Amino acid sequence: MPRDPREVLARYYRAMLDKSADDLADLYAPDGVHEFPFTAPGFPPRFEGREAVRAGYRAAWGASPVQVEEVREVAVHETTDPAVIVAEHVVVGSLPATGAAFTVPGLLVLHVHDGRITRTRDYMDTLAVSAARG
Repeated sequence: MPRDPREVLARYYRAMLDKSADDLADLYAPDGVHEFPFTAPGFPPRFEGREAVRAGYRAAWGASPVQVEEVREVAVHETTDPAVIVAEHVVVGSLPATGAAFTVPGLLVLHVHDGRITRTRDYMDTLAVSAARG
């Protein structure tokens, strides 16, 4: 089990690359919350609880035609609270059916306690997400 927020972030990115809803959900506390302040079409504004994260991402990633090829970490910011980390990133991928490439910039605010995510605020470029889905 990851212990510190940076290790949790690395595993979060790995789950994105693998499109593994189980690996992502397993990073969350049972009552963890994942929020999307800027919702994209087809996404709810939040998932409440580990199993909602699992089900939501299983549905989203399972239905998504995109292939994530890289998560470029732009910057990681420590905060005055050692349990909170802010990460800027760019998701790079393609649509296998057409070969079209895409990039989606984003920012995560992770709250990690006892090695588990208790809250995520997931800010992503919703126009880029819509374009990536075709």
